Amino acid sequence: MKISKMQELLDADVLCCEENLGKHVYSAFGCDLMSDVLAYVTDQAVLLTGLVNPQVIRTALMMDMTCIIFVRTKKPNDEMIQLAKEHGIVMMSTAMTLYTACGTLYSNGLIGTKEVGK
Repeated sequence: MKISKMQELLDADVLCCEENLGKHVYSAFGCDLMSDVLAYVTDQAVLLTGLVNPQVIRTALMMDMTCIIFVRTKKPNDEMIQLAKEHGIVMMSTAMTLYTACGTLYSNGLIGTKEVGK
C-alpha cells in the first residue's frame, strides 16, 4: 500500500517528508511499547503509536521503518520532526485511536507483522 493511501484512509495530517508519500509499505505494527517493536517487528513496517518521544524515531530507524503514524491527534515536537526529516521517515498524525487506525489499514489490505510465537 502506498503511504499516500494510508494518509487518505486515516484522514491524517502529514507532518514531514511529504516527498516520500509515494513509497510502498507492506505491513504495519501498532504499539506504544518500543521494546515490543524491537522484539516483534520482523519486516519493514509502518509504526502506529500514541507515544510521542524521540525514542520512537530511534526505534523506527533501527527497524528500517519508513513511516510513523501518531494516533489520537498526538504531535511530535520539533526535535522529533527534524530527526525524522534527516532520515526521510514520513510522520503523520490522525485523530483515530490506535485500534481504529490499525483496523482501518488492515481492512483495506495492509497486513500486520507475523504473529508472536509463530
